[in-house]
Amino acid sequence: MSTSQSSPARTRRPDALTLEVVELIGDVVSRFYADYEEAAGEHALTGAQARLLSLLSLEPLPMRKLAQKLKCEPSNVTGIVDRLEARGLVERRPDPADRRVKLAAATDEGRRVARDLREGLRFAREPLAGLSDEERLSLRDLLRSMLDAH
Repeated sequence: MSTSQSSPARTRRPDALTLEVVELIGDVVSRFYADYEEAAGEHALTGAQARLLSLLSLEPLPMRKLAQKLKCEPSNVTGIVDRLEARGLVERRPDPADRRVKLAAATDEGRRVARDLREGLRFAREPLAGLSDEERLSLRDLLRSMLDAH
């Protein structure tokens, strides 16, 4: 007999409603990524390039931080930044806090493309527009609480 105790939430099987919600989240994520890939393609970008550009449009980041956020190897990030830099969408600059560290930053054109990408995501626009402000706020808060709990 084991003396260690496991959490009841971990040993219980999920109920039907939880399984349905998980399935719906998977469907939403799948449709989001398909739409994102299509929007990226309209700008001759891969999905990874578009995601990296979107991150950099918010703030300049060091390569290792980009790799963490994109959940990939730093060498992959270097290649993506190289390609975006060649197109004038991203630039490398020294980190003012530590000049040994290089930051990747979106250029003005890169920020414009990132904005166009966000505005080009169509799949959720109509369904979200059909919700009241209160419903959208509730959905936002529920999604945030799911992310915060993990």
